[in-house]
Amino acid sequence: MRRSRYDIVRLILLFLLAVSTARAEEARVFVERRSDGGELKYINDLPVLIVSGTPAEIGRQKGVLTAAAVKKIADYPRRLLERSGRKDRLEMYRRMCDSLAAQLPDDHREELLAASERMGIDRDLGLLANMLPDIYRGGFACSSLIVDAKHSKTDGPLFGRNLDFYTLGILDKYSLATVHRPKGKHAFVSIGFPGLFGCVSGMNDAGLALAVHEVFLSRDGATMFNPKGVPYTFSFRRVLEECTSVEEAEKMLRATERTTILSLALCDPEGGIVLEMTPKTVVARRGIDGICACTNHFRSDELAVFAWCSRYRKLIHSRTFDQLGIPEVAEKLHQVHLGRLTVQTMIFEPAELKLHLAIGSCPSSALPLKLLELKPLFTP
Repeated sequence: MRRSRYDIVRLILLFLLAVSTARAEEARVFVERRSDGGELKYINDLPVLIVSGTPAEIGRQKGVLTAAAVKKIADYPRRLLERSGRKDRLEMYRRMCDSLAAQLPDDHREELLAASERMGIDRDLGLLANMLPDIYRGGFACSSLIVDAKHSKTDGPLFGRNLDFYTLGILDKYSLATVHRPKGKHAFVSIGFPGLFGCVSGMNDAGLALAVHEVFLSRDGATMFNPKGVPYTFSFRRVLEECTSVEEAEKMLRATERTTILSLALCDPEGGIVLEMTPKTVVARRGIDGICACTNHFRSDELAVFAWCSRYRKLIHSRTFDQLGIPEVAEKLHQVHLGRLTVQTMIFEPAELKLHLAIGSCPSSALPLKLLELKPLFTP
């Protein structure tokens, strides 16, 4: 009798495990496969795209491996404009994209065109999706917290970041970590979405990490849109491809024509800063008492207009801690989440080349962080 009961319990447990596994597989929107030297697979239940080679080779790999996902979210830009009451501006935005396309780095343009051919999508749609951050204001929010090594329980700096954006019930299902191994450049990971060729959050093999934040007001009177600028997600991708430190990144960005006003949080194994940038001005803002925080307002004397932000106040409360580890930084990020807008939560360990990432349902800060060891992924 006892044996029979044991067998029944065992069968029930096996059934529940099978159902749980099946549901997990159903929730996976990306199909694991290899093509042309690239690979799309799940690591620690995180979707990871690995691409390498020349721009054309990387473009073809992305085109084949993400085509199905890109087609499912291709209507997102139009739906976003419709939701925000800007549908009538679509043609104007297309013209603005055309003005920016001339400044695309040649290798990025080659990659984008190669991918578009394999995906079977319209070139103009691809440009609009990738340059929408430069021309559409009012979408991104975002929060970042940088902890220096002295105040970190890990003995290295920590860099936490929430990406807040309108998902429209679409993007939250399609977060993707893409490991790039471009020929002759630094390997890097970009946390974004299929079809996004620039970078809004990422880290390279030198431990240089970055995260972008929209800003809406600036004291220097700079224009909100500079048609002669380099599209900023591609500019930041170039930082990860060519720079090894915060100092090198700052030098490059000061010399680059900028499209709009924003803040960029930067961190390397030695520590981090926030660059407050407009088409006219770049100001470096450093941390206080080992803590550097960033939301969506300029805070420097040169650029600040209206600097009050409840999220910022919660983040700088971290200065009251003797030290912070991964759990404490994660808790701070959860304290500043924006509900259905918070689509990605991550913590970079620049000195260890580790990424802790939470994606899926919103707010992502309520989900467990999953570890992605980047060092072996950066090496072919």
